Amino acid sequence: MRKVLLTWLSAIITLSAFAQSPDLGKGVSYSVELSGTVSGGDHAPLWLTANRYGLPSVESNSGYVRGGVFRSASNDSTRHWDIGYGADLVVAAHHTSTFFVQQLYADIRWLRGTLTIGQKQQPMQLKNNELSSGSQTFGINARPYPEVRLALPAYWAIPGTKGFLSFKGHIAFGRFTDDNFQKDFTQGRSSYDQNVLMHTKAGYLKFGKEGKAFSVEAGLEMASQFGSTHYEYKGGEYTKTQNGRNLSAFWHAFKGGGSDSMDGAVQNNEGNMLGSWVLRLNYDTPAAAYGLYADHFFEDHSAMFHLDYDGYAYEDGTMKKKRNRYLMYPLKDIMLGADVHFKHFRWVSDMVVEYVYTKYQSGPVYTDRTPQVTDHIGGVDNYYNNGLEPGWQHWGQALGNPLYLSPIYNDDGRLIFRDNRFVAWHIGLAGQPTANLHYRLRATWQEGLGTYDKPYFNPRHNVSLGIEARYDLHQYVRGLSAGAAFGFDRGALMGNNTGGTLTLRFER
Repeated sequence: MRKVLLTWLSAIITLSAFAQSPDLGKGVSYSVELSGTVSGGDHAPLWLTANRYGLPSVESNSGYVRGGVFRSASNDSTRHWDIGYGADLVVAAHHTSTFFVQQLYADIRWLRGTLTIGQKQQPMQLKNNELSSGSQTFGINARPYPEVRLALPAYWAIPGTKGFLSFKGHIAFGRFTDDNFQKDFTQGRSSYDQNVLMHTKAGYLKFGKEGKAFSVEAGLEMASQFGSTHYEYKGGEYTKTQNGRNLSAFWHAFKGGGSDSMDGAVQNNEGNMLGSWVLRLNYDTPAAAYGLYADHFFEDHSAMFHLDYDGYAYEDGTMKKKRNRYLMYPLKDIMLGADVHFKHFRWVSDMVVEYVYTKYQSGPVYTDRTPQVTDHIGGVDNYYNNGLEPGWQHWGQALGNPLYLSPIYNDDGRLIFRDNRFVAWHIGLAGQPTANLHYRLRATWQEGLGTYDKPYFNPRHNVSLGIEARYDLHQYVRGLSAGAAFGFDRGALMGNNTGGTLTLRFER
């Protein structure tokens, strides 16, 4: 039966290809972008660089020239299948690289599904990509990496639910591209990783019929970094550890389980596994669309389920896993947000307000069961950091929310997140006052406590502001636009930085 289905599917794809081959030269767009940033302070201001897929440099003064060619796989929606592609190349000054590939990919669409092969910028889900401070798991802050990604990018109505229940999601395996960066950044002073593999998956359910005013979206986002060659720095020397890269490692990255080479008697999941529970409520009216959303990040079972059931105890001289005792953890760490889109008010068309709290991390104590201490407590989750994998960063930038102070800002060569326990308030505004003028404003207040292992002596505070405008010059040159941005940071977390960016973009 399985062979019959595969043969039938192959025949349909082959017949469709001959019947309606896409014109790969149709629907192609081109873009060229020139951008430069000048700042005073140790770094460029946060909101001049963050949530831009790792493209702008955090250096005080920098610039780049970017050119790309793109074709959407949905160029002709009447076809059963289509092919899209993109090539996006950058030449930069005062950056982590002088020349790099920002995007290089092919999209193959079959009905509603899409297979992506290569390196492509993927948007955030369930949040405003222009104004949000960023998702906690799958953000838009770091440079993309090559992967093979199978996705259902838009909601598909599940048969038998009369359009009330819909699903979308993805599954992917990829590889990091920052081997040289990690080695150069640490400069023989701290630990780093090479050949890092990545697995991500996400699924989202939408409750509510299309066109109805009220709907609910709920999802689970999960990821695993695995398979790296880890170089641990201690006492002026490096110790090399090869993490698993066989089929078993890929399976454990997908489903969980397994163990790392340095776990010892108490086993953890293989690799760096993390994720988020996400929820969004939508209410759509003729005048405005309103949304409330939540993003709860977790590093292990204690934060994922708020229930610890992996206790250990000594029996007959060995450590054995026990499942007969449970410990409940309160829900404290969460991102809460609200957004609104005004459909007929151009001066302020979009607004976002967010609150982020990450101080708890399942508590300040981690201990496994021993003959003397019978309780297992799984605290000190140490968000975004990991001992055997590189942590939740790529090219030094947080893969999730940039309010977790990225390792790229460290001046001692350590690829760690120094401030992952914080509380923050964030607002965003955007509008289109005229047909040619668009603006956005983002502002954030943050209080950081450092980490449980290395807390700050006193809480550190920070205020970051970014405001930018883009003006279309289509009346002079079709496809040409100019942009200007201003931003500043004030406080002990980011330092005192003030700067501006000018951008010229041509797109056809």
